[in-house]
Amino acid sequence: MNRSLPTALACCLVVAGCSSNGSDHAALTVDQAVTLADQPVHLKVTDIPANESATVGADAVDRDGKKWHGEATFTADAHGTVDLDTAKPTSGSYQNVDGMGLFWSMNPPDGDPDKQSYIPPTDNGRFVEHLDVFVSRDGKRLGSTTLTRQWTSAGVTSQSLTMAKHKLTGIYVAPKPDGAKHPAVLLLGGSEGGIPPQSSPNLLASHGYPVLALAYFHAPGVPDDLHNIPLEYFASAAAWLARQPGVDPARLVVMGTSFGTEAALLVADHFPHLIDGTVLFAPGAHLTGSFPRQGGAAWTYQGKALAPEDPIPVDGVDGPVLAVAGSADAQWGSRQSAELIMQELDTAHAEFPHEAVIVTGAGHGVGGTPYLPHGTILDHPIIGPTALGGTRPANESALLQGWAKTLALLGSLS
Repeated sequence: MNRSLPTALACCLVVAGCSSNGSDHAALTVDQAVTLADQPVHLKVTDIPANESATVGADAVDRDGKKWHGEATFTADAHGTVDLDTAKPTSGSYQNVDGMGLFWSMNPPDGDPDKQSYIPPTDNGRFVEHLDVFVSRDGKRLGSTTLTRQWTSAGVTSQSLTMAKHKLTGIYVAPKPDGAKHPAVLLLGGSEGGIPPQSSPNLLASHGYPVLALAYFHAPGVPDDLHNIPLEYFASAAAWLARQPGVDPARLVVMGTSFGTEAALLVADHFPHLIDGTVLFAPGAHLTGSFPRQGGAAWTYQGKALAPEDPIPVDGVDGPVLAVAGSADAQWGSRQSAELIMQELDTAHAEFPHEAVIVTGAGHGVGGTPYLPHGTILDHPIIGPTALGGTRPANESALLQGWAKTLALLGSLS
């Protein structure tokens, strides 16, 4: 399984600095110059005067050409060293010990950071982020280096699916073939509709897991609204995924965010012969109605509408379940839903692992990958600006925990 970039890149050491004395001397080292975007890097500054301060900063240009900036000031230890994995900033864009704090705490050059999210630029259609990381003292830059973070490893391929040809709308992302069969993911987005963003599918495929990112409304070939969407459509998608080369049909995981968690849990319960694991980000435990126009059902099964407000059954679920939620979700009570789902699984005497990860202070935006700046207010493509709740640090903690738990669940099926 391709879990890392080639050794020649992964073992790279970058050193930058100035070779003078006193306050004009510092060295910046990083263990990996090129990484997958969900992998942490380890930054260290040396040769600072003992117990003196230095600032470490990071700049990155987003898809729209805006330069985002993060920085933190530290006090060197008695050896003149600042290890970002263990040092707490005295000031800066993040406050607590966090070796990747510079990356997710970057701010845009204008406007409210809570209303904006960093979207990396693309290279040949694939997300690639280049960061200028530097160390300075008293406003003078002493050294810098460039880090490259990629969302897609070599050999990963993408295929568009259409209703006309496949009876599905989505994108299938496959890892580099290795002759083996691996767990695969059916990925469902939320109330924004459309095909889910490719950042998560590309990274999952880079770790060796095939992904079908499926649209179920607000996209070509599927309904404009979330209204009377048949559960059989998701079952057909799972069956299509199970037939792909490199996919183990006995190890399919359905992963949903927000409204997509309803579909994910329903499919896991109604079609346990297809689904072997379930991941839920900001889940709902009861059926909601149609969206954005109210007054109907979101889902149907065997031609019958599933009544809004009814609890989502879990007694048919047959496989591990992970739910991630924040205590400050501004959209709905995902914390209470996550806890209720676990209670219902307990009542059903589920023998498989099931876990709710509740992150204090996090909001609705807990699904996706870590180490990128995310606002707490979404520019929703259907209903406009939408408050998700939480704080940027708490949401980052939820993203980090949720992504690590997701990879662990997939790894447990391997």
